[in-house]
Amino acid sequence: MWADEAALDAATRRLDEWESSIADRAARAQALSARTRALTGTARSPDRAVKVTVDATGLLVDLRLDEQTRQHPAAHTARQIVATTRAAHADLLRQLTEATTQTLGDDDPAGRAIIDGQRRRLDPGQGPPDGRR
Repeated sequence: MWADEAALDAATRRLDEWESSIADRAARAQALSARTRALTGTARSPDRAVKVTVDATGLLVDLRLDEQTRQHPAAHTARQIVATTRAAHADLLRQLTEATTQTLGDDDPAGRAIIDGQRRRLDPGQGPPDGRR
């Protein structure tokens, strides 16, 4: 099937490089997964009365209300909680973006897809940074 030994050697090298590339990508994906699982996003309201922490999936895991929230109507506090949760999501997205680009690189298509997916999930009102939708 192979015309000469050189062609066979070249094909073997390409297969070895391909296998090595797959193993490298799998290792980087595992490293990114471990790194991002531990992330949390945190934010405080401008008056520091509300503090929100979200886990790596964006779920609320901690909510701290300062006593000064008692001085405001419940609707005001609710708006602060929602806005501060959005800010915590933005903090988490910033960290996820940083971890992804550090682990996979700025130009990695999989990394860009991960970041875009996280952006859509954590900040559904925003599109990709270049305005694509």
